[in-house]
Amino acid sequence: MTRPADRPTPDRLLREAAARLDRRRFLTVTSAAAALAFGVNLPSAHAADAELTPRAIGDDPFTLGVASGDPTPESVVLWTRLAPRPLEPGAGLPPAGSVRVGWEIARDERFRRVEQRGSARAHAEFSYAVHVDVDGLDPARTYWYRFTVGPWASPTGRTRTTAPRGHRPDSASLALVSCQAYEDGYFTAYRHLATEDVDAVFHVGDYIYEYGIDAAGGDRHYTDRTLPAHHNHETTTLEDYRLRYSLYKNDPDLQAAHAAHPWYVTWDDHEVENNYAAGIPEKNQDPAPFVARRAAAYRAYWENQPLRMPRPRGTDLTLYRRVHFGRLAQFDILDTRQYRDDQANGDGWQYPTPESDAPARTLMGAAQERWFAEGLRRSRATWNVVPQQVVFSRRRNTTAGPSKLSMDAWDGYPAARERFLKAVDRSGVKNLVLLTGDVHVAYALDVKRDFDDPDSRTVGVEFVGTSISSDGDGEQKPSNWTTLMAANPHMKFYDGRRGYTVVTLDRHRARADHRVVSHITRPGGTLSTAASFTTEAGNPGLHPA
Repeated sequence: MTRPADRPTPDRLLREAAARLDRRRFLTVTSAAAALAFGVNLPSAHAADAELTPRAIGDDPFTLGVASGDPTPESVVLWTRLAPRPLEPGAGLPPAGSVRVGWEIARDERFRRVEQRGSARAHAEFSYAVHVDVDGLDPARTYWYRFTVGPWASPTGRTRTTAPRGHRPDSASLALVSCQAYEDGYFTAYRHLATEDVDAVFHVGDYIYEYGIDAAGGDRHYTDRTLPAHHNHETTTLEDYRLRYSLYKNDPDLQAAHAAHPWYVTWDDHEVENNYAAGIPEKNQDPAPFVARRAAAYRAYWENQPLRMPRPRGTDLTLYRRVHFGRLAQFDILDTRQYRDDQANGDGWQYPTPESDAPARTLMGAAQERWFAEGLRRSRATWNVVPQQVVFSRRRNTTAGPSKLSMDAWDGYPAARERFLKAVDRSGVKNLVLLTGDVHVAYALDVKRDFDDPDSRTVGVEFVGTSISSDGDGEQKPSNWTTLMAANPHMKFYDGRRGYTVVTLDRHRARADHRVVSHITRPGGTLSTAASFTTEAGNPGLHPA
């Protein structure tokens, strides 16, 4: 896996000063942002932290489960976070110090053939998170892993490395997931995903939501538990975001999906705030406290995901990166939230204007655009797959006359979309697949070279995965189904239920199976396949499977 080179700029003094800020000062001291983001030293720099004995942990510390992520042919990141009392501030551990955590990775589920073992220290400053980057593994192999602290053992996780760079495997499969508002229903789709035979999961954003969650868990309508009151306000501080991740990761279905497969993650907006754009908050509030809020959210995101150590750039976290599944597929994982220009025309669905059509407008930022174009130019993969956040293809919402378009999606950044398509043209890439989330429905779309001309060349396909839980149970044909299908001839499928998408790639075709769950506002939803589509290598365009 490769990523752009960033020059680390750690600033320990700012970091330590920020750690002492209380909630009121956090919201008003912008300089804390640099400290709370990723101007931090590696945890090994804190060797002097007092080490707690396992006896100091009286309850199971592995309540948030385990996860693995960012696999390469030789390595994978193993993650856990210690939290004996996950729904409380501090998670039941001291505000300072560290805990020694053992880990091992094996070739079999019973750990009779242990490949590697070691220990890592979970530091209070990092919310007792553990990220172990295990190297020296065999390519294209399944492994099992676990953690220990004193007498406590974590659940066992399963992971898998990718194919060697020069090898072209016969096939690869992945799951596309996004948008999991806890308060909108159960994560039933994840329970089903845990049983799928996929090589990896790609999460393209909205892992958490920032809105308050009431004592009954919103539309989960709990009767067997009561959530603490501190979950019932919008997240703004580092402690808020950490607690929100604890609540989500305490969910058994989400834990099952993490334990079953390695994940590649990227974010969208709700990991910070709805529809923010770079350093600009949603509703044009004072940007100074928002920068600090964003930094806290970014730090909590890294602490709670199976990501490698961050490469800092001030208050930013470079999350876009490139992954190879041998020569079968190249995945360019994008970040369309951190670097974008503000949404034009006040956001929402608006008629295009000179503001939205301005040629300099960007969704990815100049550096990421260059990185993406160069990666396409160098690609030798059969499939070029782009996991990213917001709908790329045109979506008109009327069949008559001019149409309003989504200012938050690529429709609100047409010049950026044109630069993207030019990069595809210049690279000679023939098999382009976009994987998208955000909109809480499933689409299958042909990507046209000119969306104003339905007869223009098809340059790729886009699979938009529905949400895991956001917007409740949903319905097969939402109220605008007929209009959108008629207004967008390149749209081949539209379903409004919850679920995920399984994408299988081989040397001849890509196939997408859109899985849907019967209901998620109460437990026990059943799984079915709503539709399946294929696109042939060298002949882009969707066909029912």
